[in-house]
Amino acid sequence: MSKIPMTTPLVEMDGDEMTRILWKMIKEELILPYVDLKTEYYDLGLKKRDETDDRITIEAAQAALRLGVAVKCATITPNADRVKEYGLKQMWKSPNGTIRAIMDGTVFRCPIIVRGIEPNVRTWKKPITIARHAYGDVYRNAEIVVPGKGKAELVFTAEDGTQIRELIHEFDGPGVLQGWHNMDHSIESFARSCFAYAFDAGQDLWFATKDTISKKYDARFREIFDRIYAEEYRSLFEDAGIQYFYTLIDDAVARVMKSEGGFIWACKNYDGDVMSDMLSSAFGSLAMMTSVLVNPDGKYEYEAAHGTVQRHYYRYLKGEETSTNSVATIFAWTGALRKRAQLDSLKDLEHFADALEHSVLRTIEEGEMTGDLALITSLSHVKKLSSQEFISAVRRRLEEELNGG
Repeated sequence: MSKIPMTTPLVEMDGDEMTRILWKMIKEELILPYVDLKTEYYDLGLKKRDETDDRITIEAAQAALRLGVAVKCATITPNADRVKEYGLKQMWKSPNGTIRAIMDGTVFRCPIIVRGIEPNVRTWKKPITIARHAYGDVYRNAEIVVPGKGKAELVFTAEDGTQIRELIHEFDGPGVLQGWHNMDHSIESFARSCFAYAFDAGQDLWFATKDTISKKYDARFREIFDRIYAEEYRSLFEDAGIQYFYTLIDDAVARVMKSEGGFIWACKNYDGDVMSDMLSSAFGSLAMMTSVLVNPDGKYEYEAAHGTVQRHYYRYLKGEETSTNSVATIFAWTGALRKRAQLDSLKDLEHFADALEHSVLRTIEEGEMTGDLALITSLSHVKKLSSQEFISAVRRRLEEELNGG
């Protein structure tokens, strides 16, 4: 059959280690045979980022803003060990953090529900979507190792030279310091993205911080959310029969554990990072969670929620067989292709994205899956597949889907 056409390219951001290997398999087996794929390609592998002094990450993010839809492979955020392993010039920042700061978006992460992989929390019947603020806090921090006795102050110097000073601590010995920041305009973008996403999904929106302790920093988030809701979204939510409410982060955790799911949980940057991992594990696997960065102007970047699967990559390099779960990476591609199709009015491409996702779910529900899922499934007759075998099994079902089977 003829390939499905595209009009506008996707921004394609390649990545690292085992996910880079899966990326190539997915394209060659599941996309290129069926789609006349158009992408603007950026290699965000660690070596290329080092070679370009990380300029390529900035260019990729700018391309995502220009073209409107991007798909990203998992990438390495280097620590000291990685600097040595790869011979890097320096310890480059998280590419995800760089992209999120440039796109000024909110990360929405949602578990992929499939029969045979039941949530560990027995009350959960519907997916819970985490909305994670994607700017500032600990990811844009400043840190000092305190050598000994002394006074630490928080100082803000205005343009006219006037200062605001706040004592942090009188040190009587060595310690550490950390400074965070955020911006009103970024918090406003976060709030609007969350309200718009919840309204489109027809789901309640929860927002949780700790303003009883952080009476200025976290309270600022709450104030901005409350104002934007009252001024822009209250009547829309009421007419739609959905609810927005604020609660403390510890109360939210308790409520989540007793809920049925089916809502959006908005969190600050670090809280969202941790809680999305908790939810993904409780729903089954981090490799079974979608992730999309949504910019307030309607720009999208799709990716898997997990990392580069380093351990499997080292086994792969030794020539050993791996059984690496590629579901979230496949769904990153389908999410990007579907959004591109919707923006460009390409019904055939949208149908293809739906068919590919359905083929993935059918493969698992019919008992063929990678080793991580085989360990937790409730299905009785299961066949554990290698990384390549799973993608090939998906392709067989995709052929059936596309041929009306």
